[in-house]
Amino acid sequence: MNTGIATSSAPKFPVPHKIFSLEIKGNKTEINISSYEDHFLVIATQIGTMGTILHARKDEGVSINPTFNVSLVFGKRDEPMLGACARQLIEHISLSGSSKALVLSLGLKDHSTETLKGIVSVVIDNCMW
Repeated sequence: MNTGIATSSAPKFPVPHKIFSLEIKGNKTEINISSYEDHFLVIATQIGTMGTILHARKDEGVSINPTFNVSLVFGKRDEPMLGACARQLIEHISLSGSSKALVLSLGLKDHSTETLKGIVSVVIDNCMW
């Protein structure tokens, strides 16, 4: 993973956000993190489109141990590691004290564990929660 992150932000977009790009395993990866009132939207793409979209949230309940729900909105159903990526991010969001849900879009050329770990790492390093 190349650690050189190029960042930019559009001055008039009304939603707080971060946009940056980096190389992960030789693939240019663009990441957009937006913070809406009730959820976070994270888009990571190597193909220029949204790709598989997942929704993740913390289930509220009386249990001491939190539970999380990750569902596929649309896209690749045969890629369990994409769900694992969403789960890691929603757990991090929850542990930080936020109750917002997560919408995660992954448009990737490379679905390897290394790529997904790189995306989780860079999103957490640049988080808005």
